[in-house]
Amino acid sequence: MIEIDGSEGEGGGQVLRSSLALSVLTGQPFKLVNIRARRAKPGLQPQHVMCVKAAGTISGATYKGASPGSAVLYFEPNAVKPGKYAFSIGTAGATALVLHTVALPLALRGGQASEVAITGGTHNQHAPCYHFLETTWAAYLRRMGVEVELEMTRPGFYPRGGGEIRAVVHPCSRVTGVTLTTCPDLTTAGGFSAFAELPESVGRKQARRLSVRLKKEGVEPHIPVEEWHAANPGTVAAVIFRQAPVPPLFFGLGERGKPAESVADDAADEAIRFRDAKCPVDPHSADQLLLPLVFSPDASEFRTSEVTRHLTTNIATVRKFVDRVIEVDGEAGQPGTVRIPAVV
Repeated sequence: MIEIDGSEGEGGGQVLRSSLALSVLTGQPFKLVNIRARRAKPGLQPQHVMCVKAAGTISGATYKGASPGSAVLYFEPNAVKPGKYAFSIGTAGATALVLHTVALPLALRGGQASEVAITGGTHNQHAPCYHFLETTWAAYLRRMGVEVELEMTRPGFYPRGGGEIRAVVHPCSRVTGVTLTTCPDLTTAGGFSAFAELPESVGRKQARRLSVRLKKEGVEPHIPVEEWHAANPGTVAAVIFRQAPVPPLFFGLGERGKPAESVADDAADEAIRFRDAKCPVDPHSADQLLLPLVFSPDASEFRTSEVTRHLTTNIATVRKFVDRVIEVDGEAGQPGTVRIPAVV
């Protein structure tokens, strides 16, 4: 049984999700201790419990410790079963992170298409939002030969959640390596400014602020305003660079008392920082690319705009399950290059 200390590296829920996916993919059981030890609320939270249950359901696993607040988890998988699955987090926890846990195992070990429906939050702080999944994550997977069809049937915001995403995960017999080392000048940007159960003026303020910020940086923007319907109020401002090899999406989220302009600034700041780095892979995608790529026999190389602790922590987690060389050139917080040599 592989033993993992969840307090090492980034110290959050990513170690749990990657361990679950890698365990199901390789058939190796693991014990995880000190789960989310570096967080204000350590231990498993509802969305993490659902990640365990989802991974356990698709693989007929035996597990112990999957309860809120638990700091220790034992997990032993069996064979992946394709099928039709529905997972309800029960809170506004991130639906995207549950999908991240089960998508690759279903694609590489399922043998046939699976349908997955997940209810909870679709746009969360510190997690990929649905539109990132649709625009960026799924596009990277497609480039590697993994096809995931996505749909958001309704948005869900903190604190009620109630959103739903659906995915059809198609079987993949071979993951293709990637080479992404250059990025063209990013001179135009798309995106959107969305509001739900709030005055339209909020959406217009976000769009106006995003446009002003991007134009000031020499980027020509097109930011339409969208009205959504949700269980409780929420806003999202997003920037998409479609000139990049795979379009990255950067977003800001509204919250009670937060000005619309600040929501737009969150998205603009991150987008401009990425543009200035002149690298093709955004920092959020860099760590997510690792899991599929280590199951490809091909060599891969990509340049990311920032070497994050999420990236280095994920590398350490992958190495516990898969015997594969992963090299990183670059200092933490700076641009860097990730290389995975071909299987000999």
